[in-house]
Amino acid sequence: MHNNYYVFRQLSSELEDKISGSDLLACFSQSRDELILGFSQGQEDFYIKASLKPEFSCLSFPNQFARTKSNSIDLFTDFIGKKVNRIQQFENERCFAIQFEEDWSLLFKMHGNRSNIIGFQAGNAMELFRNSFPQDMELELKGLDRPIDQSKEAFFAFDGNYQKLFPTFGKLIKQYFQSINLQEKSLEEQWEIVSLLESEIKNPDGYYTILWNDEIHFSLVKIGEVIKEEKSCIEGITQFFYTYSKENFIRKEKKRLSKQLEKQRNQAINYIKKSNQKLEDVLNKPGYNQLANILMANMHQIPPHAKEVELFNFYTNKNIKIPLKSHLSPQKNAENLYRKSKNQKIELEQLQASIKQKEQELQEAESKLGEIEAAEDIKAIKKLIKQNPVKERAQVELKVPYRKFEYAGFTILVGKGARENDELTLKFAKKNDLWLHAKDVTGSHVVLKQQSSKPFPQEVVEKAAQAAAFYSKRKSDSLSPVIVTPKKYVRKPKGLPPGMVHVDKEDTILVKPEAWWTSQ
Repeated sequence: MHNNYYVFRQLSSELEDKISGSDLLACFSQSRDELILGFSQGQEDFYIKASLKPEFSCLSFPNQFARTKSNSIDLFTDFIGKKVNRIQQFENERCFAIQFEEDWSLLFKMHGNRSNIIGFQAGNAMELFRNSFPQDMELELKGLDRPIDQSKEAFFAFDGNYQKLFPTFGKLIKQYFQSINLQEKSLEEQWEIVSLLESEIKNPDGYYTILWNDEIHFSLVKIGEVIKEEKSCIEGITQFFYTYSKENFIRKEKKRLSKQLEKQRNQAINYIKKSNQKLEDVLNKPGYNQLANILMANMHQIPPHAKEVELFNFYTNKNIKIPLKSHLSPQKNAENLYRKSKNQKIELEQLQASIKQKEQELQEAESKLGEIEAAEDIKAIKKLIKQNPVKERAQVELKVPYRKFEYAGFTILVGKGARENDELTLKFAKKNDLWLHAKDVTGSHVVLKQQSSKPFPQEVVEKAAQAAAFYSKRKSDSLSPVIVTPKKYVRKPKGLPPGMVHVDKEDTILVKPEAWWTSQ
């Protein structure tokens, strides 16, 4: 309601008492959407601060204002030194004008995100504060008054549509009328409520900064929770401006910080849920070690080249079907299961450690969310901002088909997509570079560049493999098998879809998918 005709009626009257006969001594801007006007009459100075940001436009009247030595520009210079004659309030409009001597005028057009200040001479627009609204140069002061028949008869003629008669009531009063179900009452009752409220806002008892529907408002009536109350409109709207600016900063930062932490919390919850399910599935099935022991104890019962065998499970006293690789002997199948058992044990340990780490991250996120919720002042919010800095966006990369990472002096290139994988492997990789890819799933091609015939350290190979696992469908697995081979064994026959290749010779290593580069 701060940019409202009824507010400006009161404000114009008070401003006339304050600055009539004063000289405009300064008119300057120190930021794109802010204009400062300084008036003086004898020993008394008076300031108008017009903040016309698209998201929030409002006037305020600071007791003093210190102009900076840099980043400051004088505006409306033709008005400097001119005396104020009067303040003109336009009827049923969110506009008022400061009338100066010699027929100069500054029009304050307070139309929300289209607010502007326009300089006039002899009724003609001469200068704009916000040049992004060139149509304001077409405004005419004499055409701004908007007389409206606001009688009871007109109200009934519009079937109780108060917005036709009182278009400048604004959003706050509209919300208030909705809260009391105005439209459900008889026309007679509606008129009585509307006319009484108009009378009250024309002659308010006070000027209020209120909390209504969880938002800060300036009001001429006592509704909602009153935060500040002043006896003058100048003081009231100034208090509203400072309160709103402070509260809006707090709310905005709390929302930003909460959003960031809620995302971390939800990711941790989902990870813990999926990982616990995976852990439960693994623990509820016979382990590879048990299956291998059952095979070893029943070698004589396993026919050659069998794809599956049903044997007695002496752990559960029930028969169990065990899948086999038909090209392997029973003993080789058992050895294969023992090897998988070893990997499974490592995977379970990694999974349990990851769950524990995510549970700790979840606890920290929920603790920080509690701190954000409890923060009530700017000091507390700034402390939280310092503790939770926004990660700077990575610099825009050059147009290359890969992401580039460095580890221990070696360069690791990771393909960005299917077509980019082809380009990386076929154009950027050399025959003695190492080529890596998560096994049996889609994912990025990874190239570990060779360094002057130096051997590849195992630690560096594992880091490249972790990148291959992270940029694949195995990203959320505890452990991932990754193909490792010199690039010379990778080829792309004609007709294969983008990203698909043939690997003639490969080794496989098991690693934990991890974005290790984020902690460098």
